[in-house]
Amino acid sequence: MPFARTEPLRRELERVLAERPFTLRFWDGSRLEATCGEGPTFTLRSPAALAHQLRAPGQLGLGRAYASGELAVDDLDRLITLLDTFKAPPIGSAARVRLALAAALACGPRRLPSIPASELRPRGRRHSPERDARAVRHHYDVPGEFFAMFLDESMTYSCAAFRDGAQTLEQAQRVKLEMVCRKLELQQGQRVLDVGCGWGSFVLHAAREHGVHAVGITLSPTQARLARQRVAQAGLSERVEIRVADYRSLVGERFDAIASIGMVEHVGSSQIDAYAGRLAALLRTDGRLLNHGIARLRHGDPEAGPFSERYVFPDAAPLHLSRVLLALERAGIEPLHVEGLREDYVRTLSAWIERLDGSLVPAERLAGAERLRVWRLYLRAARKGFSSGFTSVFQVLGRRG
Repeated sequence: MPFARTEPLRRELERVLAERPFTLRFWDGSRLEATCGEGPTFTLRSPAALAHQLRAPGQLGLGRAYASGELAVDDLDRLITLLDTFKAPPIGSAARVRLALAAALACGPRRLPSIPASELRPRGRRHSPERDARAVRHHYDVPGEFFAMFLDESMTYSCAAFRDGAQTLEQAQRVKLEMVCRKLELQQGQRVLDVGCGWGSFVLHAAREHGVHAVGITLSPTQARLARQRVAQAGLSERVEIRVADYRSLVGERFDAIASIGMVEHVGSSQIDAYAGRLAALLRTDGRLLNHGIARLRHGDPEAGPFSERYVFPDAAPLHLSRVLLALERAGIEPLHVEGLREDYVRTLSAWIERLDGSLVPAERLAGAERLRVWRLYLRAARKGFSSGFTSVFQVLGRRG
């Protein structure tokens, strides 16, 4: 582009980021080298990378540039470290204006780039059944074969338990599934509900190993189809039912035990009491509930950033453990046991990352380049959250009085 010039932008960036542990490489071949550290190299492949930032300054614009492929990073692990450690110096209003003008000059005359197709902009009342369904389908409605690229053979999409001699991901997920069954004290012939059943790993295990009759619910028709296929292949269609349903729609049924695994983090603060109340109403007297979910550890931190909100888990809002316990107690659920699995999730995510990185070509064919870029970054960011103590995952066992 004859009217696009990157030199003024590089000059302004040098001024406001005198110390920078990363390198910027521009589409015209020019570079702004790192001044310290061993951070990643960002490659702006075209002026569209800057145009995304002009359209939505901050994390969302950067996320759009990355998801679209206009902004590339040579080392995602170094990027995660950079995001956790680098604090940009304060930039005054005059410097911000100069930066914006220099970025516009570097872009040249051009249309604003399209928003990536993998972005979801939620509409409607937050955590309404309709909006929750759209959010869940955005995350899960890709071919199940994509998830099979990095999950274990049971297709368990939640924290494994690396204990009782478990070394591999497959072993650790079997330990976790059996741990849930043991805590619930499942007995043959009992009726069990799995809230957010995924591809059916828990209901399959509970029915096969403990002889229960299980109902699994999910908001994703794509998940439900594959889960039903797996149930049929296991010969358990007489004992396992998979429904596309919201937990709020279950009325007038009773269960001896309920497992909710990886579901509560999608409920939100506005619905957590209704969630606990609905599950309590579905339990028989003395029935057991196992609530397994991600929780924030630090108070005062935001629930989620705009990149995660639009590209990964729209409307996801991990609450603090204390808030979940309060909701359960209000609903008449007596807490019996709480167990943290934070370090187990670090190992689980590391295994998922290694498996996905080993299958990039088929994974891109299944999910598309945008989704694959998002997932590779998301899994690493999640691992950093657990390893740094920003988030944890807890199993809360309770009993209805």
